[in-house]
Amino acid sequence: MEKKNYYDWLEISKNASPEVIDKAYKALVKKYHPDLQEGENKLKAEEIIKHINEAYAILSDETKRKQYDETIKEETISREDYDRLQEELNTMKRQSATTNHQVNYQNYNVNNNANDNISNENVQSIERERQDLEYQQQLENARRKAYHDAYIQELKSRGYRIRYKKTFKDYLRIFIVIFVIIICCIIIWMIPFTREKLIEFYQSNEVIKWIVDMIINIFKSLFNIQ
Repeated sequence: MEKKNYYDWLEISKNASPEVIDKAYKALVKKYHPDLQEGENKLKAEEIIKHINEAYAILSDETKRKQYDETIKEETISREDYDRLQEELNTMKRQSATTNHQVNYQNYNVNNNANDNISNENVQSIERERQDLEYQQQLENARRKAYHDAYIQELKSRGYRIRYKKTFKDYLRIFIVIFVIIICCIIIWMIPFTREKLIEFYQSNEVIKWIVDMIINIFKSLFNIQ
């Protein structure tokens, strides 16, 4: 069986937070639970679960994790090297998108006190780190939204009126609604039957007649219509 460290067995990076470790452990246990497997896969799953439980027992304990990290310290890369490697990976992806060729990750080097070739294990570690960062960003965005919503709710409970500054999209939406209403009114007016009913309603209702006349006078004054 391929040699893996505890982080590999849990499919996480060496910088994973305790929350990420718990989430990864629960997902893998569910995925490889022997009771859900059949035949040879069941024996293989039992072996995998054994490694997963062993890895989780170490990495979920802060003291044991620190001790373990010391034993594999030589296998890790610095944050500076990680940033440089991440930038190289992004460059490779952009080049792959424009040339439609497979990029060989092992041909790119990280200058970590020596020009050693990047192994597949390091590339996979960087990819897991990127996924962890994205997950942490999603959590941060969710926390900010929850805080904002709670703050707005608190202001409303105190009697404040919340007014948001309208954006261009808001004005565009209002314009579209008004435009649609005008078009609908024109269509209704062009139908003889409805036009006769509207004229009859206008002439028989003094309040409506006063409102309509006022609106017409306002438009005449604005556009200098006699």
